[in-house]
Amino acid sequence: MKIIIVGAGEVGTHLAKMLSNENQDIILLDNDQERLDIIDSNYNLMTWNGSSSSFHTLRDIGVQDSDLYIAVTPYETRNISSCAIAKKLGATKTVARIDSHEFQEPQNEEVLRSMGVDFLIYPENLAADEIDTALQHNWARYWGELHEGNLLLIGVKIRGECPLLNCQLKELPVEGHDFHVAAIKRNNETIIPSGNDYILADDIVYFITTPPYVVQVRDLCGKRKRNIRKVLIMGGSPIAMRFALSYHERYHIKIIDLDREHCEQMAMMLPDCEIMLGDGRDIEVLRENNVGQHDAFLALTDSAETNILACLTAKEFGVPKTIAGVENIQFLSQAENLNIGTTINKKLLASSHIFKILLDADESTAKCLALADAEVAELLVRPGSKITKAPVKDLRLPKGMTLAALVRDNRFEMIGGNTQILPGDFVVVFCLSGSIHKIEKIFS
Repeated sequence: MKIIIVGAGEVGTHLAKMLSNENQDIILLDNDQERLDIIDSNYNLMTWNGSSSSFHTLRDIGVQDSDLYIAVTPYETRNISSCAIAKKLGATKTVARIDSHEFQEPQNEEVLRSMGVDFLIYPENLAADEIDTALQHNWARYWGELHEGNLLLIGVKIRGECPLLNCQLKELPVEGHDFHVAAIKRNNETIIPSGNDYILADDIVYFITTPPYVVQVRDLCGKRKRNIRKVLIMGGSPIAMRFALSYHERYHIKIIDLDREHCEQMAMMLPDCEIMLGDGRDIEVLRENNVGQHDAFLALTDSAETNILACLTAKEFGVPKTIAGVENIQFLSQAENLNIGTTINKKLLASSHIFKILLDADESTAKCLALADAEVAELLVRPGSKITKAPVKDLRLPKGMTLAALVRDNRFEMIGGNTQILPGDFVVVFCLSGSIHKIEKIFS
């Protein structure tokens, strides 16, 4: 596939890096040569210095032959106009990043579609929805849904009270189960496990399962679900604002921010929320706002370091659920090793959403990339492919991957050693980042 990405900012650069591992034809367009130079020599893609609103530039990079045109600059009007031009010049699908919920209103989406914008990406809204998901499933570190929620990817931090602690995977303390241990995050390493691996304290274990067996997974991990009602937010960032606007009826929300003018604006926009002027980094401010009496604490400032430290402080006050905005991807692994609960990264969320859009253009593959160094893929099994030649236990599968579940005739089942995969099956594969293009070969 030919994919053009406009904007070498955080979202565009991260997306280009991810896609460059997938053996796609990628062009990254930006008018800042310094940004392009940083990525040009390290990844399998082409960079182009030019304007996304220039007809000559778009024709020069072959927009008329592109399968997917993605505009993710920080300027939503520029993204929309660029997609409109690209569509008129022949781009098959277009995606525009936006920063306003107004564009997602149904009557306005129709207008944008008529202009040539097929899909909208609103990273702050994706992050707000992810926060709500984390609060609803607050016993898990990660909650991802595949096939409209019929398959679930659940990441759980293993602690001392967990029945699975120090168990070997081939000897789990359960008779008959409908879940699969797809991966283990230990320290800064993601492990694709075999039956001989053990589950250790402080591991984050990723399970693939189906909705009826969620309670079984939760109980095996020694977790319990809490009712989240009172939420304290540090930082009136765009993500915090979007979350409060979307979910103020579900939660009692209090926001602490340093900027007096911004607090006044939030008070007008969010009449159902408490807005407090203060420095959430100050322990005395947190104590005055009764942080320990809240069910959840969200640290959503622009600083990952501040958010991580604030969540650690909130944990010391006894807050049961904490969530930190961590936009620096290099900090994600370190943050996950600390006792801060869930991390939110809008670049990974936006990339995951765009990969799902990619499915519309390539029906053989769907991907969910909400993890920093691993990939979840749904691969369509082609007739005659290697994966159909024998039961799973007799296949010489590449290292760094696990076959977790399959979908056959709208039925969902876990994959075991005796499973025979058939043409037409959709198989859920968990693998390390950058290796999916190697794995696709055994499915085609």
